[in-house]
Amino acid sequence: MKVLVIGGGAREHALCRSLSLDPDVTALHCAPGNAGIAEVAELHTVDALDGAAVAGLAQRLEADLVVVGPEAPLVAGVADAVRERGIPVFGPSARAAELEGSKAFAKDVMAAAGVPTARSYLCTTPAEIDEALDAFGAPYVVKDDGLAAGKGVVVTEDVEAARAHALACDRVVIEEFLDGPEVSLFAVTDGETVVPLQPAQDFKRAHDADQGPNTGGMGAYSPLPWADPKLVDEVMRTVLQPTVDELRRRGTPFSGLLYAGLAITSRGVRVIEFNARFGDPETQVVLARLRTPLSALLRAAATGTLASLPPLRWSDDAAVTVVVAAHNYPGTPRTGDPIRGLTEVAEKDAPGAYVLHAGTKKDDATGEVVSAGGRVLSVTATGGDLAAARERAYRAVGRLTLDGSHHRTDIAARAAGES
Repeated sequence: MKVLVIGGGAREHALCRSLSLDPDVTALHCAPGNAGIAEVAELHTVDALDGAAVAGLAQRLEADLVVVGPEAPLVAGVADAVRERGIPVFGPSARAAELEGSKAFAKDVMAAAGVPTARSYLCTTPAEIDEALDAFGAPYVVKDDGLAAGKGVVVTEDVEAARAHALACDRVVIEEFLDGPEVSLFAVTDGETVVPLQPAQDFKRAHDADQGPNTGGMGAYSPLPWADPKLVDEVMRTVLQPTVDELRRRGTPFSGLLYAGLAITSRGVRVIEFNARFGDPETQVVLARLRTPLSALLRAAATGTLASLPPLRWSDDAAVTVVVAAHNYPGTPRTGDPIRGLTEVAEKDAPGAYVLHAGTKKDDATGEVVSAGGRVLSVTATGGDLAAARERAYRAVGRLTLDGSHHRTDIAARAAGES
């Protein structure tokens, strides 16, 4: 199978790494990719938001499967353009991707499907914003209705900060705060059959002990030793299958990766948000544990044959990923700084630990790998338990140098019994 992956972050590097280890994948391409992906796939230049350009590239490469990684191309209809050329594609249509593209649309789908979620208001005027903030009280949860690269949500005790974020959005969803730990659960679906993956937990705040501003995610781990063993079955029954069934009923079947961000509250499981693609950094740890060849799973979803796929196989090992972020992230990051230590990690820590590139590129003048984004690297490790995976991940992080960078030191610490 020839596979083309669209995107250039750590999520796409994780996908490409798994696909490169898949014996069924005979050729692996990525557009636009990054410096790390270049080691396992052939890179191509393409505007990832241009459906015709992506479909044309897939045709020229004679791709048997296209995997669309990020949310923006999905919302822009890139998967539709590829499907129209008769090429199997893993990723929902533009209309189905509105599940992530619009918080208000997602709330409407959940209401129709009876999916448990937070009470909320959609606001478009200052008066509506003030009314909603007053109705719910602190802590305030304010979400930009549209795509915001994982940084459109503010959770704060400060009503003025909440109001300022709301006023900066064209349309904003203000909702009740959900107590309890958060869980990410991915499911692969072909629009009818839903196959859940293993749950993970990510860390949104920039600094240790969940301090600092929200980010796109500073680390993740899987499995969750504290979670109810029946959690996946419950979420399948109350959230994932009803959502897929409702979208099919509306004539907008969802095919691809349905990501449920969940809060395990005192009143039961509640959906915080849906995403229409693999999450970053949870993908890094979930794929590190998946033993079923990835190409077969993604192609089955793309071709409507998931029901005939054998049960997924998983490693008993735990996985931890730690994000190394650029100076000033999640503000405007500094870029162009050399990254040192990548060869040392590859020589001394593999295969138990490895580096997945997010915001990197190769400097044309020096040949060095340099930073090119906010989240620069995802250092991922596996081990017999979370403590072992943590130790390996942080040992590898310690070999890397990136001027001004920062990372959290407490990823999976509590779950591993270390804090």
